[in-house]
Amino acid sequence: MNIMISNSSDEPIYLQIVNQLKEQIIQGELAEAQSLPSIRNLAKQLKISVITTKRAYDELEREGFIVTVAGKGSYVAAMNKEMFREAKVKMIEEKMTEAIHTAKLAGITLEELQDMLKIIYEGW
Repeated sequence: MNIMISNSSDEPIYLQIVNQLKEQIIQGELAEAQSLPSIRNLAKQLKISVITTKRAYDELEREGFIVTVAGKGSYVAAMNKEMFREAKVKMIEEKMTEAIHTAKLAGITLEELQDMLKIIYEGW
């Protein structure tokens, strides 16, 4: 498990943890039933507050990415990757709709927008 915290990010630290762990779970870097560091150990490793790590774990549990067993710890939950993918597709559609609206206001053609998308996509 590898988590990088950026103090210069506009994103709260707990969300940085949540998003990075979600990504690692989705990519298969963290396997189903894999044990996660305790809240205290993760806070110590990242040099952050225990409250912040607890908030991140609580959010991950609420979203179904991890499960916590009292006295045993937290583990990667079995998850339906198709449902998660569908949620991401919906989010992308919403952002693309906003981008298209902005492009039309700026007089950008579909072809120009497609070129931009291709350049950005290939840059990743």
